[in-house]
Amino acid sequence: MKRRSLLAAPVLLATPSLARAQGWQPSGPVRIVVPFPAGGTTDVLARLYAQRLTETLGVSVVVENRGGAGGSIGADVVAKAAPDGQTLLFHNLTFSTTTAALEYANRAPHSIERDFAPISLGANVPMMLLVNAQVPARNLQELVAWAKAQNPPAFYGSTGPGSTINLIGEVLKRDGGFQMEHVPFRGAAPLVQDMLAGRIAFGGDQISTALPHVRAGTLRPIATLAAQRARALPDVPTVREQGFPNAELLGWNGFFAPARTPEATLARLQTEIAAAARALAPRIQELGAEPGGNSSAEFGASVHAQVAAVRPLVRELRMQVE
Repeated sequence: MKRRSLLAAPVLLATPSLARAQGWQPSGPVRIVVPFPAGGTTDVLARLYAQRLTETLGVSVVVENRGGAGGSIGADVVAKAAPDGQTLLFHNLTFSTTTAALEYANRAPHSIERDFAPISLGANVPMMLLVNAQVPARNLQELVAWAKAQNPPAFYGSTGPGSTINLIGEVLKRDGGFQMEHVPFRGAAPLVQDMLAGRIAFGGDQISTALPHVRAGTLRPIATLAAQRARALPDVPTVREQGFPNAELLGWNGFFAPARTPEATLARLQTEIAAAARALAPRIQELGAEPGGNSSAEFGASVHAQVAAVRPLVRELRMQVE
């Protein structure tokens, strides 16, 4: 099967409608389900948005962390919620890879296309590949050489079976011809803690939460998955620059509602999220990310294209979901 790039870029900032959709007003608290433990980039961004939306919607907007299974547990909570705009999902690019892996294993509890209504991109956040400070590698070629010399094989970590870093780890193993044992975690925060402790040699995280550790010298970035180098770490080359184009994948975080949510509700939410993205832009950029706020149609099309690009690679690699 032809190897293909995983890049399916969500569109960045789009001009929102000037007319505020006024067909819906929440009748009570709105919860934003983050399908990972607290402390990761997705959680940090969700809390920024929740604070802003509390002010603009006039109701309490709270974040609920429901980690596990590469984000599919929290996503399933939202898929089964009432389509009334009171329960939203804030997910990231792992939604694409986990969905494809669960479908391949015939264990998918939900479908992105069937069970979710895309609302808007929250932010584009570069994904970084990282090693702990004890690993001597400073780029992917050095990582491959180091990994080939390890007996028994070293460990790499991800946020769960079928997650983005699980998929990227298997792509790198295949294309680099080396072995590493996969260790799944419930989210990026516990994965990073085990990397800092030296138990996990290699893994990945979104740049927002990786930056403090990179600046402290406790984790070393060796590649970014996006097509361009990250503005916050311009000296770190991309996977494509280092000869691994099949690992190219743009990081994103975005909002979804349950399918069958009324159009007026989605329109109001999209308008408020786009306004929040503009207001939060300086804080989002401080995290090394770029603010979103595009239309529901643009966001949905980009996510669905990414899922379509990932599916054949998951089949080729025979990704397993325990």
